[in-house]
Amino acid sequence: MIIESSAPTRIDLAGGTLDIWPLYLFHEHAQTLNAALTLRAYCRIAPRPGHEVVLRSDDTGTVVTLDGWASLRTANELKLLGKILHYFELDGVEVTTRSESPVGAGLAGSSALNIAVCGAAARWRGLTLSDTELLQIAMNVEAQTIDVPTGVQDYRPALYGGVSAVELRVDGIRRVKLDVSAADLGARLVVAYTGASRNSGINNWDVTKRYIDGDAAVRSSFDEIARISTRLRGALAARDWDAIAGHIRDEWEARKRLAPGVTTEAIDRLIAGARAAGASAAKVCGAGGGGCLFCFAPPEHIPAVRAALRAGGAQVLDCTVDDAGLRIDVREE
Repeated sequence: MIIESSAPTRIDLAGGTLDIWPLYLFHEHAQTLNAALTLRAYCRIAPRPGHEVVLRSDDTGTVVTLDGWASLRTANELKLLGKILHYFELDGVEVTTRSESPVGAGLAGSSALNIAVCGAAARWRGLTLSDTELLQIAMNVEAQTIDVPTGVQDYRPALYGGVSAVELRVDGIRRVKLDVSAADLGARLVVAYTGASRNSGINNWDVTKRYIDGDAAVRSSFDEIARISTRLRGALAARDWDAIAGHIRDEWEARKRLAPGVTTEAIDRLIAGARAAGASAAKVCGAGGGGCLFCFAPPEHIPAVRAALRAGGAQVLDCTVDDAGLRIDVREE
């Protein structure tokens, strides 16, 4: 038996970082809005003789060979992959992964890979997991891997795809599919890699700690981000593209006030060039400080925006909004 799976990455339209517990508990109607991308993470599980476990990352060229699942807990070269397979107690397998998202892109590539591997590993073991169980395992294993708290939003687009509101409520987390055409939204987006990787765990933890410690500026910025997210959800429902652009711009301005490292001179230059070429709005994906940014523009300006980003040294990524979530294919050898 061979199992192949894949899951989409995402851009966060508004409300990112609010999805880290307990930040969202302090804001009424807290939510994160995101859209899945056709840049996917892939996993392949195939049998190996005996108890041998082989972990292979096509992206890094790293190969780790172990004598059984018990050794996976300390497979530090491929830490996330090792911890997932240790949880599912996989023996006698070769697991190969790859991602279409650049490393440290801020597109939740690790979370997409996490969902793809968890889904494939559960199927390999013959387990029937609910969505809630799969999401909980993925979130907790990723926290074990990066050694700081994780948010909850990134696993939802990977599992479900589409355009979503992740409602962050006292009684739990709820993902709501938004009635937005993937084609219409995708026709107005450009995603580009700035060329600088970033570490969301470090950035987000710093902001979270400052919030808990009572930093008034951070709390004020999150108040504004929460309000903007609610307005943006309404604009998406109304297909009011001008209002959507305005709310994305406002969210980026509020986000930059969270910490000095959220934006950089290079990011500011890229965004300025994209705006001059016709982009209505732009913001960095994820925690900021590098990785990817996305631009929102009328469809007729998209070619010029793509050209401006390339001229500024960014790598424009060929992607659009992905309506599909986790995919799992099982076949006999």
